[in-house]
Amino acid sequence: MKSIVLREIKSFFGSPIGYLVIVLFLILNGLFLWVFEGEYNILNTGFADMSPFFTLSPWILIFLIPAVTMRSFSDEKKQGTLELLLTKPLSIWQIVNGKFLGAFLLIVLAIIPTFIYVIVISNLGMPEGNIDMGSTIGSYFGLLFLISAYTSIGIFTSTLSENQIVAFIVAVFLCFFFYFGFEGLASLLPTFSSLISAVGMQDHFKSMSRGVIDTRDVLYFVSITTLFLSFTVYKLKSFKL
Repeated sequence: MKSIVLREIKSFFGSPIGYLVIVLFLILNGLFLWVFEGEYNILNTGFADMSPFFTLSPWILIFLIPAVTMRSFSDEKKQGTLELLLTKPLSIWQIVNGKFLGAFLLIVLAIIPTFIYVIVISNLGMPEGNIDMGSTIGSYFGLLFLISAYTSIGIFTSTLSENQIVAFIVAVFLCFFFYFGFEGLASLLPTFSSLISAVGMQDHFKSMSRGVIDTRDVLYFVSITTLFLSFTVYKLKSFKL
């Protein structure tokens, strides 16, 4: 599996994709958080916290993560190398996990530079250092779990077609639906709103953003990630038959 992970990371940074994803994520966040006027501008909020970043990031990642994962298996199918990959002395789970971890680590690399925002905001606080580190750390953990779920969805959709654009569009739709769709359904069905919201990612991400790591939230994201990786394995087994 290690060889698959290294192969994926090398392929990301052997082409503009890896650099483009990291730069785009940082530029988009930087512009909305520090330059553009609006509700996400940290300097205009008057509060020394990272809430705007954690509100904005899930929406940016809805597009960036599918852009990273869309080639995972669709490219293998298009080039005719999927059959060769499946004949390697690795289980299908190891292949899928290797692809998953490669994409996941790339997105994590894009997140790491944002720690600078925490330092800057802490220094801007009155008094200096007046920042809620509990909610900030919890939000980062929540973001990692959200990235994991998005990535598993993107890996799965890449098995559905050899056309990367199709894989991208389907992944964006599923990520959007799981993050925001259930909140929309909850507003339409107020009687079951709490139950429907609990099925969506946004409710669990917000819960972790409060600084409390609830096992129910962790279990939810682990379940979503495992579910879509299982779908991926099932789909690849159908190719192997």
